[in-house]
Amino acid sequence: MKKILFPIALLMLLVACQDQNETAEPLEGRGDSTTASGQSMPSEFADPKYMDMGKQLMQDFATENIDAYGEQFADNAVYLWSAGDSLTGKQAIVNYWKERFSNVIDTIQMSNDIWLPIKVNQPQQGPDMPGIWLIGWHQVNVKYKNGKELEFWVHTDYHYNDSDKVDRVVQYVDRAPINAALGVK
Repeated sequence: MKKILFPIALLMLLVACQDQNETAEPLEGRGDSTTASGQSMPSEFADPKYMDMGKQLMQDFATENIDAYGEQFADNAVYLWSAGDSLTGKQAIVNYWKERFSNVIDTIQMSNDIWLPIKVNQPQQGPDMPGIWLIGWHQVNVKYKNGKELEFWVHTDYHYNDSDKVDRVVQYVDRAPINAALGVK
């Protein structure tokens, strides 16, 4: 849980902080991505439509409508988990989740979702990508086909390409309880 909370707190701090010597104007109505002093902002809030798009992703997933879920991804999408596992390509992502629902997951419910759309104008460090990111948190209640049930929180970052398709997913989840419930060593 601490591994999940630290990146969240750091992101919130980065979004909330601004140069102490600047007086920023409200973003609404300005139509640009600069501070009052004319400096480019490294990030800003993005269009709230991305929250609706994230909610649709979550609804399609929870109702096992994986084909509709997959339609929201770019063909070259990459899906990464915090444990280092990954999938490359929309079809691989669709196939993976169809297999999980067919053979592993009996039912899944998601609740208590929180969404934050961010536009990254200038990557700040590391391999982060400019563009629209939708950061989401939600609680998961899952029952597996073996009868085991779990409740846990998931943090997911979605990056959108210029066509508003998800081209990168980074999901932070503690896989140890999941593996234990499934008998995976």
